[in-house]
Amino acid sequence: MPLHPLGRRIADVLELRPDAHAIEYEGQWISWRRVGDAARSIASLAGASGSVGMLLRNRPGQVAAFLGVLLGGGTVVAINPARGDERTRADIAALRLPLIIGEADDLATLVPPGTATLEISASLDGVPACGSEGSAAQPGVAVRMLTSGTTGPPKRIDLSYDMLARSVMGPDPGVAAAPTELRRGVAIVNSPLVHIGGVFRVLQCIAEARPFVLLERFELGAWADAVRRHRPRTVSLVPAALRTVLHSDLTRADLESIRAVTCGTAPLSADDADAFTDKFGIPVLTSYAATEFGGGVAGWTLADHREHWQAKRGSVGRANPGAQLRVVDDEGATLGPDRVGLLEVKPGQLGPAANWMRTTDLARIDADGFVWIVGRADQAIIRGGFKVMPDEVRVALEGHPAVAGAAVVGRPDRRLGETPVAMVQLREAASADVDTLVDYLRTRLARYEIPAEIAIVDAIPRSPSGKPDLAAVRLFFGGASEITAQRDHAR
Repeated sequence: MPLHPLGRRIADVLELRPDAHAIEYEGQWISWRRVGDAARSIASLAGASGSVGMLLRNRPGQVAAFLGVLLGGGTVVAINPARGDERTRADIAALRLPLIIGEADDLATLVPPGTATLEISASLDGVPACGSEGSAAQPGVAVRMLTSGTTGPPKRIDLSYDMLARSVMGPDPGVAAAPTELRRGVAIVNSPLVHIGGVFRVLQCIAEARPFVLLERFELGAWADAVRRHRPRTVSLVPAALRTVLHSDLTRADLESIRAVTCGTAPLSADDADAFTDKFGIPVLTSYAATEFGGGVAGWTLADHREHWQAKRGSVGRANPGAQLRVVDDEGATLGPDRVGLLEVKPGQLGPAANWMRTTDLARIDADGFVWIVGRADQAIIRGGFKVMPDEVRVALEGHPAVAGAAVVGRPDRRLGETPVAMVQLREAASADVDTLVDYLRTRLARYEIPAEIAIVDAIPRSPSGKPDLAAVRLFFGGASEITAQRDHAR
């Protein structure tokens, strides 16, 4: 049976210029031939196995294996080896998959005895050039993708071949023309493969036949070095990484090639976006996306940013081509411009027959179609009858010049029902204390919005996507924690 258009595109690109550079990893280039040989050696196994568990790390071996499963028409079941050994072992045991792919250390440590495994190397050393493209039945689910797990345990969302193909090849993948030559320029991929952001970035590079630098994680020095050497015109940064760059010693000269920064996966304040633009002269194009949508559904374009940012600052932009967004009340009735309600989405990635998908995000859409995310309905904190939106408190805290990041959650309270509590990471140790932060918040928030407790920690726990791990934050405030912190009650 013929390959799905996504698999066909992968195969075409891998064969375009086999000896050219494909992936730079730890300063060394890996050719398209080596990636292709590894992918094809796995394709036939993937087709025969169906669902294949993959211990995903940002390394060339995992990229090749991922592509191989898609070539074989199989399903990648994403497994995050960074969640902790016990949780990962339990996850693998519960999945009961016919095959687990990973590196030797991960397989030995995490996979229960008796489970079939396939070992891959991080840098594709010693991969046999064997196998062929798969001949599995017409594929349906391409990836069972882990959500970010910021509000609770991560769950898996099924992403179809059609959805991913539309994300990286356009609305009609079946007739999309394959590249005839490699793209000029080198992209930088620092989003984790175990998250939709990393999958999208890698598949986008493959679909466009663009070589890329693969970073295991965002680290300022390695990222800045890649930017200086390869001079990309656009880069993608999650808010935490963008703020790291913003408050670093990097200069305009270091980032002079960059014409725009795209930023998603978590809220970014308009103040931070403007501060970045003021320092580096680079516009920040925020976006709105979710794993369930197969990627982004709204965002800023450069043209919109030039024309509308000053009037629409703080918006996540307008609906992407093919996507539809609306705001509804609790009964599902569509609300007019600038009315706040629940956001519903028809993602373009799901095709013209997509149904409306209700989110838990509170939003408003103005008459020009610009969207503002104002909070999450499922995270609203009701403090003695007053509604507190955690994102508003977080943005206020992150406005303090000493604060590198913040996370705000609700904690049960016998008298008030629930109170907001905040975890704060400072840019420099002892550059601010709790009393200083509370005094700062008094000028920016209502009294009931000020956290009942602020913990200053060495590092906020984060998910692979860079978002604060709110489940871990709640656990911290609910009992014992290994996080070193200064804890005081706000007065």
